[in-house]
Amino acid sequence: MPMYLLPAIDILGGKAVRLMKGDYDRVTVYNDDPVAQARAFAEQGASWLHVVDLDGARSGLPENIAAIEAIVSATGLSVEVGGGVRSLATVRRLADAGVSRIVLGTALVADEAFARDAAFEFGDLLAAGIDARGGEVAVAGWRQGTGRDACELARAMAKLGYRHLVYTDIARDGMQTGIDPAAYKAMAEAFGHPVIASGGVAGVSDIEALAPIARHIEGVIAGRAVYEGSLSVEEGVRACAAATEAGRPC
Repeated sequence: MPMYLLPAIDILGGKAVRLMKGDYDRVTVYNDDPVAQARAFAEQGASWLHVVDLDGARSGLPENIAAIEAIVSATGLSVEVGGGVRSLATVRRLADAGVSRIVLGTALVADEAFARDAAFEFGDLLAAGIDARGGEVAVAGWRQGTGRDACELARAMAKLGYRHLVYTDIARDGMQTGIDPAAYKAMAEAFGHPVIASGGVAGVSDIEALAPIARHIEGVIAGRAVYEGSLSVEEGVRACAAATEAGRPC
């Protein structure tokens, strides 16, 4: 399967925003209407969308499901959603809303029984969301360290049956500082399946840098870069396809 681009919409207070390094005090608002932003990404050629309920990630309760439902209905995109997904009821509501993938983050560490039950019931609809700073898993909207190693958690989630994983390099997220391909390769090897790379994408060259490890990469999330113009959605989609082709074995 070729790599694909996932433009990101982080919803906070009903608006499409980006945080710097996951800091809720360092917020940039890019669009007052997340649905309009999703439509724009669809028109620019996106096939997938990565949506995070930042209010939910912080509170532990889903707070923007209505907006997510509206995005799915308005765009027809494959929508990946995370943030505040800590109960089977929330997973079911998002599944009923038509999302294509649901990312579990904090719950993977805080409630392993739920993580196991969700994997059993929903299987391929789910993704493990592992966010790390210096290799240490962070939870609760990235505000709390856990002392747990990211690769170790990836191995544990694979044993529970997870087959998708979103790995975020917190130190690079929202900073447009470039990506670290070695970190994603290590995570994919620990997980045993390709991962979705998140954090630091600044332009086409960052996606091109993934070509040598394309078989380890399922998708690439891009946020601030697509909002501020250093990477267009069209460029990102083409670069993902080219990186996949360049990384195929002869």
